[in-house]
Amino acid sequence: MERPQPTFQVDGAAIRTRRKDLGMSLASCAEAAGISKSFLTELEVGAKQHMRPPTYAGLRTALQIQSDDRRLLREEQHRKDTDGRQEGACRPHPDPGPG
Repeated sequence: MERPQPTFQVDGAAIRTRRKDLGMSLASCAEAAGISKSFLTELEVGAKQHMRPPTYAGLRTALQIQSDDRRLLREEQHRKDTDGRQEGACRPHPDPGPG
């Protein structure tokens, strides 16, 4: 059985802020990203939060975001990517040392 393709969990508010900072309309951004205007709207309002890698890459390109720039990702995605743990996984406690 084939494994599902991984997705990126995106931050809709960050997408909207970047689009507006660039002076792009919903329609022009969606067209540049190769996605529908309704999908972009759903992302921005948080109704949709997951994007497949090719779609995410298209949005990053439209918003002039480099591939190593994580500002469009939700905080949970940042943590997962930076410390290798899944969201909600227990973090080891530091050793308190001698008594």
